[in-house]
Amino acid sequence: MLSPHPYRRAIPAGARIGFWRARDGWMLRRFDWPADVTPRGSILFQAGRGDVFEKYLETLAHWHDQGWSITAFDWRGQGGSGRLSGDPRVGHVEDFSLYIEDFEEFWRAWRAEAAGPTVAIGHSMGGHLVLRAITEGCIAPDVAVLVAPMLGLKSPVGAEVGEWAARRIGGRGDGARRAWRGNEIPATTETRQALLTHDDARYQDEIFWQTAQPDLRLGPPSWRWLIEAFASTRLLRTDSRLADVRVPVLMLVADYDKLVSARAALRVASRLPDVRVVRFGRECAHEILREVDAVRDRALGEIDAFLAARLGAGA
Repeated sequence: MLSPHPYRRAIPAGARIGFWRARDGWMLRRFDWPADVTPRGSILFQAGRGDVFEKYLETLAHWHDQGWSITAFDWRGQGGSGRLSGDPRVGHVEDFSLYIEDFEEFWRAWRAEAAGPTVAIGHSMGGHLVLRAITEGCIAPDVAVLVAPMLGLKSPVGAEVGEWAARRIGGRGDGARRAWRGNEIPATTETRQALLTHDDARYQDEIFWQTAQPDLRLGPPSWRWLIEAFASTRLLRTDSRLADVRVPVLMLVADYDKLVSARAALRVASRLPDVRVVRFGRECAHEILREVDAVRDRALGEIDAFLAARLGAGA
């Protein structure tokens, strides 16, 4: 078992939190943690919808301990990167292309200064945006890791009907209004924790950060975000350019994920020329890197082995 890390509820002394100005002047909150010695390379880690990088400090510390320089930023409209809705608890965006434009611009500036080989790692919505940006030629990492990637939304009526319903309901009135009241999905009897992780202590880490910095907390998505999520994932799943992706990809999939579609992720993986897929069973919920030790240790072991194999143990 990997040892618990002290940075779950504290910003590392060597890390910097600042802001990056996008092309339109929008300020996105960023996290930088340079390697203590000559770096093996540079990792850009991007979290999911409603997330903040503080949730992943334990995992970022694991990679930093191995000699990687780490960077992350909060997506526009969430965390410390402002809001795109009048309601500060609603996660809103008018078009997913805004995320991609930010990502491409940030990547270009970051890559110019990054040491060694570059790694793009994305969880959930972050995984979707990493793969979309690669497929569209916006970023070109040496390798990519997609963790429970949002390549299809989990919908009880299926993606096609779900998107139709979202457009029909959410297309009327204010698209920035919340799509549902709370939790991660509507009309569920399961707790939010049950949807995310089986590890109570790691779930409480997120609650700690929400309490310590309440302005970072986000609630449900807007109707427009939901419509855009259905559309963006559908278009990526059918993008012919997936077959031309030359970036080696490691994809971690939770087969019983109740937030994103594991089946959609596996279909996309089957179209990528250079991909390794690692699947997790009932022991794993959506947040693979914040799961119980047995799951998380396996996931980190797979990532470490993939980076060593593709970039060299001392890259």
